[in-house]
Amino acid sequence: MASLFGTDGVRGLANVELTAELALDLSVAAAHVLGEAGVFGPDRPLAVVGRDPRASGEFLEAAVVAGLASAGLDVLRVGVLPTPAIAFLTGRLQAELGVMISASHNPMPDNGIKFFAKGGHKLEDALEDAIEARLREPWKRPTGAAVGRVRDYPEGLETYVTHVVGSAPYRLDGLKVVIDCAHGAAFDASPEVIRRLGADVVTVCAEPDGLNINDGCGSTHIESLAQAVLDHGADAGIAHDGDADRCLAVDSKGEVIDGDRILAVLALAMQEQGTLRHDTLVATVMSNEGLRLAMRSAGITVIDTAVGDRYVLESMKANGYALGGEQSGHVIMLDYCTTGDGVLTAAHLLAQVSHTGRSLAELASVVEKLPQVLINVPGVDKSRVATDESVRNAVAAAEAELGDTGRVLLRPSGTEPLVRVMVEAATSEQAESVANGLAAVVEGALALRR
Repeated sequence: MASLFGTDGVRGLANVELTAELALDLSVAAAHVLGEAGVFGPDRPLAVVGRDPRASGEFLEAAVVAGLASAGLDVLRVGVLPTPAIAFLTGRLQAELGVMISASHNPMPDNGIKFFAKGGHKLEDALEDAIEARLREPWKRPTGAAVGRVRDYPEGLETYVTHVVGSAPYRLDGLKVVIDCAHGAAFDASPEVIRRLGADVVTVCAEPDGLNINDGCGSTHIESLAQAVLDHGADAGIAHDGDADRCLAVDSKGEVIDGDRILAVLALAMQEQGTLRHDTLVATVMSNEGLRLAMRSAGITVIDTAVGDRYVLESMKANGYALGGEQSGHVIMLDYCTTGDGVLTAAHLLAQVSHTGRSLAELASVVEKLPQVLINVPGVDKSRVATDESVRNAVAAAEAELGDTGRVLLRPSGTEPLVRVMVEAATSEQAESVANGLAAVVEGALALRR
């Protein structure tokens, strides 16, 4: 059986793959595993549970809360908040467990469950494996006063907003900002943070109804934000995904500023402030070579990890680094949060625009990106991408063609049944040609039989 846990928790089609029964069982197993791992103290353990606005999140939240309370944990139900807010509140409230119900950037019919251990840190692989192994095992259930108690915690939003506002190094007075909330979990928190910092805020896609999350908007559909920035004459635009652990940006001319360029702006700012520990930035193998060249020129070392913000975080924690992230817009500022935080990222990115008096486009221009093409190839056996001989031969031929002027990366998705083909080259035409050729080989060699 394939592992339930991907690179970012458990995801699947809600009420088919991710059912109420599975959500309850996962919560019970997580309570048992973390309790036996010594995470829980002598007092009754506390869990924080939040969700994004998906309709399915309502019944999944009920199942998660039921599972935790039945296992003897008290539960604070914080409602609709960004994933990083759940991580932050887990640490701030000294809870032993945090649970976020969200499928992030996935379409509305999907949903997911992410667990945070004490301090607000994502679970290590070994703990996730243990949780999966303990699903539906017989257990002695607490009774009477030993069962967990459940209460709402509406103060969670204000606590998180105050934290993010307090982290910003400079105010945003004089800036006009458009924020695309993806009809998601940041519909309230992100505009409130940026307003409190002094900016004039225009919101789009900030009216979640449970069905419209990520629907043609947010960080995966940034074109509408670019047009809104132009229409409103704004200085910048901010795009989140459904659970707001991502932030992408748009400059005043409607050009997209991706995670690589956001990381570069923040790294240079932190280097100047003396807070970029070890003068090092942690990125992933998907980051553009242009980021590495720009950082090298500034005397900043770039450390590469596997794709997934959890692996970026592991490297940061192990080596004492302060900043890391992904091209997709996951940015981790470890001094302020234990996971990617799109709202926090937006506040700090815009603070640099305000402080320097330079446009976002000018700040981001430090990274001259190599042309990059990314093609998702669905409906293939992603487990064979590294071993299939025809795919390996095609990769070797592509690398020979590119030489020192580019690179190739084939990566099975950690959350979806597809393979990502990434090619960087000296020209856009060459990158597109090589990527299309590789994608065709992957599709033909690894196609799933129906």
